[in-house]
Amino acid sequence: MASQQDSGPAELADGDALIVVDIQNDFLPGGALGVPGGDEVIAVIDEYVRLFVSRGLPIYVSRDWHPPDHCSFREQGGPWPVHCVAGTRGAAFPDSLRIPADATIVSKATKPSQEAYSTFEGTDLERQLRQRSVRRVFIGGLATDYCVANSVNDARRLGFTTFVLEDAIRAVDVHPGDGQAACETMRQHGARFLRLGDLLPAPP
Repeated sequence: MASQQDSGPAELADGDALIVVDIQNDFLPGGALGVPGGDEVIAVIDEYVRLFVSRGLPIYVSRDWHPPDHCSFREQGGPWPVHCVAGTRGAAFPDSLRIPADATIVSKATKPSQEAYSTFEGTDLERQLRQRSVRRVFIGGLATDYCVANSVNDARRLGFTTFVLEDAIRAVDVHPGDGQAACETMRQHGARFLRLGDLLPAPP
């Protein structure tokens, strides 16, 4: 069920982590699987990164890192065009995305026969978060209705207090309204939504 307060301000604290989901060249406009407006989230994500860096809080950056014969590709019977093949320009992060040197890169969907929309699926992200005593995660990136939604819903299932960065997500909307429906589902799972201006400065 959704919490009684599913939006509004929050104050960063120890035990928080930022998760940036799949901001890769192939998911930007002009890429193999471009998300409409996907490039618009980069500058906003960069500001979230700056805030988390200033507080010394951990940052995790996920990426699709597919083999050339991945099961999600149409040539293999999947629903998507070939995208984010490991080591290619399409799989790379855009130059304008500011990734700190100490950020943790999480590669997912790396096996030919396994799809993974969630950043938690088939990765050790949960273990890493537990080792860092993370209790709250702040999630933004691409795309709202697939990898963001699945990551958020898994984070809630695993017991993390979860915030969706509403100004730093965009939807594929294969079917009109998919992104809006995904946001409603995330709220039903108990995720809170916030924007950059909702992150309050820490008290002196």
